[in-house]
Amino acid sequence: MKKINIGLIGFGNIGSGVVKILRDKKALLSEKTGLDINIRKICDQDITSKRSVSVDKSLLTRNPKDIIEDPQIDIMVELIGGINPAREFIAQALKRGKNIVTANKALLATHGQELFLEANGRGKNIYFEASVGAGIPIIKSLREGLVANKFNSILGILNGTSNYILSSMSKEKRTFSEALKEAKNKGFAEKDPTLDIEGMDSAHKLILLTYLSFGRLVNIEDVFIEGISRISLADVNYAKELGFEIKLLAIAQREGEDLEVRVHPTLIPEDHLLASVDSVFNAIYVEGDLAGDLLFYGPGAGQLSAASAVVSDIVDLTKDIKAGLFRPMMNIVQDKSVKRLRRIDESSSRYYIRFTALDKPGVLARISGVLAKFGISIASVTQKEKSKSQLVPIVMLIYEAREKDLRRALNMINRLEAIKEEPIAIRMEEV
Repeated sequence: MKKINIGLIGFGNIGSGVVKILRDKKALLSEKTGLDINIRKICDQDITSKRSVSVDKSLLTRNPKDIIEDPQIDIMVELIGGINPAREFIAQALKRGKNIVTANKALLATHGQELFLEANGRGKNIYFEASVGAGIPIIKSLREGLVANKFNSILGILNGTSNYILSSMSKEKRTFSEALKEAKNKGFAEKDPTLDIEGMDSAHKLILLTYLSFGRLVNIEDVFIEGISRISLADVNYAKELGFEIKLLAIAQREGEDLEVRVHPTLIPEDHLLASVDSVFNAIYVEGDLAGDLLFYGPGAGQLSAASAVVSDIVDLTKDIKAGLFRPMMNIVQDKSVKRLRRIDESSSRYYIRFTALDKPGVLARISGVLAKFGISIASVTQKEKSKSQLVPIVMLIYEAREKDLRRALNMINRLEAIKEEPIAIRMEEV
């Protein structure tokens, strides 16, 4: 039986899960592939701490060159995350003739183009199923199962931390800070959750999905990114009263010859499938011209869920190595009907808006007057009961308006003497 040697860089939570699966499922994987998938070396800066799986000490090293420069290692698995030194390790390993498996969405979103070209030029592949949605097989589905489809839109709940917080606010009536604290206590949020709650993690994943769906590897600067840190419990409650849930959505959407790529909090109808995606679960809603509307759903994090995707990539590569094949995984064809990326200030949407104002006569009329000046029409308005501070929330839903016009109107309204907090505006998607 042919042996395929694996070198693993990054022996943390997911790395330990990969080792566990390759050990526990060794006989099953051998039956399915006809190969002996062997862990030859494991590299990590910390090789003394106890893991969830035990390994022979002879497998451990602190020196990545022991993997990168070992000619007997066929596949290098990179699970350290971040840009550097992961970028250098992968580039060096490709030059040494190794295939790559990674879960590093930040690296691929920023330097994927150069790495994919390097891999393709050397007849090697970079597989990255675990980079989006953990164990949800969205990458393979877009690449293979839906290969004949032309995509109109992809909408995703791609970050488990943010979804847990919004779900806790909606179901348990916790404030944002209370929900974030709970997420940290349960291990669902990092000590510094900024990348998650401010939308950057979702943006990295969206870039990869956009590449697979529309053939464009957009720059992070081209993605509009807005997080959930300004969403209050009041907004969540008001949205529910109106028949909506608030979710942090990652959206790649074709509009004529334009492509919009954006991440932001969004009101979606409570009867839509994405509205029921709670806790740390992820979901990706795909609209194809042949397959129609599809929903991919599952845990967006977790040791074995993510490790399962890594092992799937390893097995795919071992099959190619066994057959002596090179299938360029990233043979991406650009959608020629997409001519340009649309800037956020050009986009249009319906909006939920919340103003916090003094309870004085004429305030609502002045707000309405400013909106009218910019051609913005009000669909509904609700004035809530005033608080002890004599401030009253005014909640509006507006008809479709251009982002640029709305922002100019809100800036003018925010300067009104009666407005005491910066207005909150949340886009609505009638998905």
